[in-house]
Amino acid sequence: MTTLYLVRHGETVDNKAQIMQGQTNGQLNETGREQAREVRDKMKDVAIDAFVASDLWRAVETCTIIAEPHGQQVVTTPLLRERDWGGFTGKFIPSLKGRPWPDDVETLDHMKQRAQAFMAWLRDTYPGKTVLAVGHGIMNKAIQSVYYDKPMNEIEKMANAEVRKLTL
Repeated sequence: MTTLYLVRHGETVDNKAQIMQGQTNGQLNETGREQAREVRDKMKDVAIDAFVASDLWRAVETCTIIAEPHGQQVVTTPLLRERDWGGFTGKFIPSLKGRPWPDDVETLDHMKQRAQAFMAWLRDTYPGKTVLAVGHGIMNKAIQSVYYDKPMNEIEKMANAEVRKLTL
């Protein structure tokens, strides 16, 4: 079995400003870097065989900080990217309430397919290993939705730099 420590990236400039980041790279703010250092310190003595991150910069930076004591490189994958918010990307989140969704927002079904593909890739690439993977709020929800076979609205939102353990 593969053990997965699923982590949400640290707080970003856009998280703080309530901007819908979607698949933009984003940038950790100092709070986000401190959150990543706290996870690093908490996980430094855990035997982790591989570090994986979304290919978006905010996840890569978080994962790189956490991986420091292990001396390992971070492998990136687009399977972990955040939801593509289409026309909502870059918008002030409170201003979106009640607005009709653009047709170009990634569907939940597509996100769940990516989640299934990610977990299959993880099991195939790291069988019997322990992997720490840094993703994003909604994508991590999709992974847990598939894992627990529950609707996404029944999965509790992950805080920035929160860690959850799953056994695949």
